[in-house]
Amino acid sequence: MKQLLVEKQLLSILVIDDHESVLGGTVDVLQKKYPGAEFFTAINAKNALDQMMSQPDLVVMDLSIPEQSGVIARPDTGLQLLRNLMKCYPNLNIVVQSAHVRTLVRMRPEIDVHKGGFTVADKSLSTQEMLTRVDWALQGLTHTKDIKGIHSGLEVKPEWLTVLTLAFEEGLQDKTIAEKMSISERMVRHYWSKLQDALDIYPEDGKNIRIQTEMKARYEGLID
Repeated sequence: MKQLLVEKQLLSILVIDDHESVLGGTVDVLQKKYPGAEFFTAINAKNALDQMMSQPDLVVMDLSIPEQSGVIARPDTGLQLLRNLMKCYPNLNIVVQSAHVRTLVRMRPEIDVHKGGFTVADKSLSTQEMLTRVDWALQGLTHTKDIKGIHSGLEVKPEWLTVLTLAFEEGLQDKTIAEKMSISERMVRHYWSKLQDALDIYPEDGKNIRIQTEMKARYEGLID
């Protein structure tokens, strides 16, 4: 669905950053990548929540932002805004573009259950790397590799293991897996994304991500 939006250039994107130069630069880069997209901007948390009335497909946000005009920017403010967005818009695609990505380790439970795309782009990344994170988020993928400590010890939820077993031990496709588990195909894809992030597997040109997932899962002992 999101990829279709990208192809048709019907995207709606909200960019949140309290530094006008960074805000303008991010919008400029995204406009070149998605020339037909509609853009909204916000410079603080209050402004961002107001702009959510536009129902964007994607939010690209910094964490160190002020609550409102005249207030000092703090990463805690961005984290609270992020929690609110993920709670109120569980299918929202999000890219956290910040120099404070380590603070996201506090939000691991929320990230694990978020159903939309969720990727992290440290502000030190190149433009191309940042755009890759945007593309992954729009595909509904999760990428949290840059958050130090978030995967200290592999933790895999039971439903993710069920998907692995049905796919690689019973040879079932996503549609049949969804029927077996009495969930939607979208939820199956959500489980794949979370599992692949936990296994540190992300899209690579020329490589089949499902095959890579199976190999890593077997290596980690998650399936026989």
